Amino acid sequence: MAACTELLKSPHTIPLAKADQVEHWYALQTRVHREKVVEQRLQERGVPTFLPMVTEVHRWSDRKKIVQLPLFRSYLFAKLAPSKVDRLRVLCVDGVFSFVGPRGEGTPIPDAQIEAVQALVNGELPWSSHPFLKIGQRVRIRSGALDGVEGILVSRSGESTLVISVDAIQRSMAVRVEGYDVEPV
Repeated sequence: MAACTELLKSPHTIPLAKADQVEHWYALQTRVHREKVVEQRLQERGVPTFLPMVTEVHRWSDRKKIVQLPLFRSYLFAKLAPSKVDRLRVLCVDGVFSFVGPRGEGTPIPDAQIEAVQALVNGELPWSSHPFLKIGQRVRIRSGALDGVEGILVSRSGESTLVISVDAIQRSMAVRVEGYDVEPV
């Protein structure tokens, strides 16, 4: 905790990743309903973040409201080098519990998994959350708006569906892939 106090006194004097260090995406577990605040604080410290959001309509007895909520509740992604200084800079942010991975050290998430989630969230295609799957055949889409996106091909209600998973947080999302050219990886 003393290290956090010292770091917070001068948050911009210690640079993030050195030029020779490779940055990776990591999943961070946050306090419930604090994902947006944590994302803002990390960005203020110069840490690249990705917080996938989903639009939902909440209904009350007297009104409806469209709200933006995190797709993976209590999780967000940060890109940093695996140095102690970078990790400490992230862990010192109020609302961050830990890195997702063994002993709280974090497991690097492949860029392809983050890019696949970004493609679905930013795309115009309908998709839905999906239970995390560890088994099944891994495939790559070879045409259309999702060209190059990889995931697990499953069949649900007789329709071909591609499940894109972020292994570190065991969360997945699904998109219908009827009409797409899909090849095994």
